[in-house]
Amino acid sequence: MAEVSVIGAGSWGTALASVLCKNGHNTTLWSHRQSQVDQLNETRENDKLPGFILPEELTFTASLEDAVKDKDLIILAVPSTATRETAHKMQGLLPEGQRIVTVAKGIEEATLYTQCEIISEELPEATVGVLSGPSHAEEVVEGLPTLVVAGAKDRMLALLTQEVFMNENFRVYVSPDVKGIELGGSLKNVIALAAGMCDGLGFGDNAKAALITRGVKEITSLAVAMGGMFETVNGLTGIGDLIVTCSSRHSRNRKAGVLIGQGMDVDTAMKEVRMVVEGVYSAKAALALGRKYDVELPIIEQVNAVLFDGASAKDAVETLMTRNKKAESELLSWNS
Repeated sequence: MAEVSVIGAGSWGTALASVLCKNGHNTTLWSHRQSQVDQLNETRENDKLPGFILPEELTFTASLEDAVKDKDLIILAVPSTATRETAHKMQGLLPEGQRIVTVAKGIEEATLYTQCEIISEELPEATVGVLSGPSHAEEVVEGLPTLVVAGAKDRMLALLTQEVFMNENFRVYVSPDVKGIELGGSLKNVIALAAGMCDGLGFGDNAKAALITRGVKEITSLAVAMGGMFETVNGLTGIGDLIVTCSSRHSRNRKAGVLIGQGMDVDTAMKEVRMVVEGVYSAKAALALGRKYDVELPIIEQVNAVLFDGASAKDAVETLMTRNKKAESELLSWNS
């Protein structure tokens, strides 16, 4: 039995806390709002996961100090935009070697850091890893089959994460490729916005399949250029996560894209979704990384044009369709 805290009581943090608790671990769920803690204690239900009753054994707190004290593992489940702030508040509260796993997906615009890089900068005493894959909270709490990957440079952290989370409904693989895992999880959100725009514009299966496929190309090119592995992008945390985020009714990034494709402005679309749309916050950083590593990212470039430069989704599609003629892959050539 492990002592585990989940920092962040959104839908994903709540779902993971439930998995840990059902696996027999002493689990604490932290919220930055005392009012939410009171509501969770009273109803044992998170309004972001309506109808799901949390295990009686799960405890709640609004005290960050209490939440992180004497823990075998800390799961950082706040939105990617709050990772640095939350990690900063944990300074001075952790022992040397404290194991932390982030489950957020996003790239920090100001620094171009991934989530693990942000945590390591704020908490250099910690050993940091990531848990990622095609995994909507709404399905995890229902006990539907879900497969994810625990990534860490420290092998023992990856194995501990696998051990505490894995059960008959929640299968966990391990990997040392933290960079590939994090880039796949972050960049797929930007591509999912584009996929949603396709749906909002009323385009068919042909367009969406093409966009997802070319999205894989962009994610792979950038991830490999930055030191990630092709095998990782070709797995659950790359293609797998991209497929579910581009197609699922649970996907907040796809939903925001649909609304934008239908003509809604970005701010209104984000308010309509009522949850953090990570792809909007990672889009500029993704484009900046492409320029830094000299990787062409036409889909991500057009998503940025729609989000921040006033382009319409329809104009963005026309720009992509009328690009200069080229081969599908630069690695293939004729013998003569």
